[in-house]
Amino acid sequence: MLKRIPFLILLMCSAVLSYAQGSFNLMNTDRDKIKFELINNLIVIPVEVNGVQLSFLLDSGVSKPILFNIINLSDSLQITNARTVYLRGLGSEGSIEALKSKHNIVKIGEAINVNQEVYVVFDEGINFAPRLGVPIHGIIGYDVFRDFVVEINYSSKFIKLHNPSTYKYRKCKKCRTFDLTLNQNKPYLDGMVEIDSVEIPVKLLIDSGGSDALWLFEDEERGIMPIDDKYFEDYLGKGLSGSVYGKRSKIKSFSLQDFKFENVNVAFPDSLSISTARKFEDRSGSISGELLKRFNIIFDYPNSKLTLKKNKYFNTRFQYNKSGIILEQDGMRLIQESKDNFFHKLDGDSNEIDRVVFQASYKYTIKPAFTIVELRKGSPAERAGLMLGDIILEVNSKNTANLKMHDINDIFSDEEGKRIRIKLDRNGVELSYSFHLEKPF
Repeated sequence: MLKRIPFLILLMCSAVLSYAQGSFNLMNTDRDKIKFELINNLIVIPVEVNGVQLSFLLDSGVSKPILFNIINLSDSLQITNARTVYLRGLGSEGSIEALKSKHNIVKIGEAINVNQEVYVVFDEGINFAPRLGVPIHGIIGYDVFRDFVVEINYSSKFIKLHNPSTYKYRKCKKCRTFDLTLNQNKPYLDGMVEIDSVEIPVKLLIDSGGSDALWLFEDEERGIMPIDDKYFEDYLGKGLSGSVYGKRSKIKSFSLQDFKFENVNVAFPDSLSISTARKFEDRSGSISGELLKRFNIIFDYPNSKLTLKKNKYFNTRFQYNKSGIILEQDGMRLIQESKDNFFHKLDGDSNEIDRVVFQASYKYTIKPAFTIVELRKGSPAERAGLMLGDIILEVNSKNTANLKMHDINDIFSDEEGKRIRIKLDRNGVELSYSFHLEKPF
């Protein structure tokens, strides 16, 4: 594997070498603002690695940057000083092989680290792009949060990196400040859940790389578990060690000081998938994107503080996918698009318009193909006859070639009773189905 990775001799000018090795520094400024995309509650930021522009998830739940989905970039993306290691994450399929590389130049906006350690995974199965519908080349977290005061504005979709030595807090009556617990370079926050009318204190990993609201680890002794039959089995996500499945349910409330949410979505992952996550015994689960996006947040690792302020998403209802369909962007499809042209024909004698001529022309474009990869048992879509491997062509008369993944998922999470009409391709045959959205439990 090492033969596929060219080595780069890094020639640095003295100005670059003046920055501390192994840490991020802002160049000629005390702060920098970086726009991000919010996709399925996840923050996608531009990151430059050894001169190559990539897209990363900003994931507060990871301790070191991980690169993946870079097979097509191997010629241009130079990786230095690599050795083989094995990584383990969420999922039950064991460890995966990776390369641990040192002395990489990583740049985020005006922040640069000239000696960044990264892990490179070549396993093509570790690829989050199909589920998000956009290219994702890696994840980064602790190294950024460690070196800055990081402001995340979910409502306006930007992050600000501040120099901790010059940052000053502004007065904010509507803000609440919390103590952060850092364990193994990961941040934890104390909150309160209410399950079956019992309030239970919980310590949660702050996981901006997860799209759900809450994950809770089942603990029958403490009463942390789904109530009776008010849950459904589902796919929860993908980790480094494989897919994660579990139970989805609701809890009566979740509180952070006087910030309180009612009827909150919660997932209970199966125990095999979270064996590594449970090594920190005090941990009860995770608070992730669906809840985090309801605040504008200031992470202050140097002072072990977290500041939250409500934003425009705060009162958004917690919704579930009511169709039972999980999609992936699986390859591309050829789309025929028409272009109508009108020509005026002039009368040769009077120089007036004699007639209008219509001429249709066509062009072909390549668009994403959205394929059903998970279908919840007993769901409206399954009962209607949809199958794994079906390619969705239209949803409610909207051509999916003109939609993004999250647009389709938003339709599937609409109000109960809404009729969904789907046109699909099954082995080259176009078929039409319809069903109504239903609450999953």
